[in-house]
Amino acid sequence: MKVDKPLISLITVSYNSEKTIKDTIESVFNQTYKNIEYIIVDGLSNDNTVSIAKNYEKRFAERGSAYKILSEKDKGLYDAMNKGINQAQGKIIGILNSDDIYINNLVIEKVVNKMVSENADCFYADLLFVDENNTNRIVRKWKSGKGDFRFGWNPPHPTTFITKATYQKFGLYKVEYKISSDYDILYKIIHKGKTKTVYLPEYIVKMRSGGRSTSGLKSNIIASKEIYQTLKENTQKYKLPIILIRLFVKLKQFV
Repeated sequence: MKVDKPLISLITVSYNSEKTIKDTIESVFNQTYKNIEYIIVDGLSNDNTVSIAKNYEKRFAERGSAYKILSEKDKGLYDAMNKGINQAQGKIIGILNSDDIYINNLVIEKVVNKMVSENADCFYADLLFVDENNTNRIVRKWKSGKGDFRFGWNPPHPTTFITKATYQKFGLYKVEYKISSDYDILYKIIHKGKTKTVYLPEYIVKMRSGGRSTSGLKSNIIASKEIYQTLKENTQKYKLPIILIRLFVKLKQFV
């Protein structure tokens, strides 16, 4: 029986990422799944990010994978993500940050197989936070499991894959949010929209700790305000308890 191998679009947003983007690109290039379209959306970096990315154009072409680099000024992280989604031709879309890496070369194969076999519109898995300078040193683990947004749960965005049709149905990322636009869209897709979502109980992404959304009191305050707004706009009851529970759940990852 022939297994469906749909085109999957992977998007990396970058800005002055010369120290890490090579690892990110390599983790995509080394995937066993070949029907990949890789889109790098750069925010007009003034370091060597774009030149490093351009070094891979020939390699991706030789393996028959579409490879696009867009470098221009944007309105922030989520605006850049939206640009990538609008460019994407794939049936499935995944977003890998410019300082993150897939844990091994079988990740995309597993993602596509599970989404196709279960006819899913949304997929998520588990995440490893690793040391900024040594990606083999685990700082903490995010074991997603299956949960409910009302009880402080949400899946890790770097492990999430969403079909193009689902983005077209629910919309893109809110550019006015600084940290939690991913929470906003996943809340609408998974919780409110009841979209067919599947979970793979495996770690599939290594995320360097120290990013905007992973550290600092200020970032947590901003995130909580944005999440409160999402819950309010979607008429969710008990907004403040949900945010407090979510912070507690996040804290448990350190234990």
